[in-house]
Amino acid sequence: MTAPTVTLRDLTPDDSDRLFAWRNSEAVRPYMYTDHLIAPEEHAHWFAGLPGDDRRRYWIIEMDGVPVGLANLYDIDRRHGRCAWAYYLADPSVRGLGLGSFVEFWMIEQVFGPQALTKLWCEVLASNEPVWRLHEKHGFVQEARFRRHIVKDGEAVDVFGLGLLAEDWAVRRPDMAARLAAKGFAFPA
Repeated sequence: MTAPTVTLRDLTPDDSDRLFAWRNSEAVRPYMYTDHLIAPEEHAHWFAGLPGDDRRRYWIIEMDGVPVGLANLYDIDRRHGRCAWAYYLADPSVRGLGLGSFVEFWMIEQVFGPQALTKLWCEVLASNEPVWRLHEKHGFVQEARFRRHIVKDGEAVDVFGLGLLAEDWAVRRPDMAARLAAKGFAFPA
């Protein structure tokens, strides 16, 4: 089986318009904490704040050379050895191809490898079962259930807090690498 070629590249200034469109799209916006339509000025302010912020890091997800999503680390805390992360696939046609698993694997490797942190955590809407289940497959453990944590469409909804420790990833990594290899993705042993 041949998997698509997936790369994660650093964000560039040329990505601003693309991110603005993605973030306001119906494929992405409903899954975000802040799901209002973002104004151009709001986006420009956010984008302008990215360079030089060592507590955040962003990558464009490309499949076969085409940008299809965004992955990021945030709240990078070197003192405590942890950070949070999130990603989205802006193009619904690329979902179900193993791309989410690839991105998750790659991001975990970044956190526990080059970033040299010891904990990765995230928050996921309780209603977004495919995503929190994917995290659990990679070894994340539900550490919290934030009840009525945010308001979506006028209704307070729950959010799961999930965490992964470097030592847990070391145990889980071989199985996840094998799963991705079975789908045609290649990772170093």
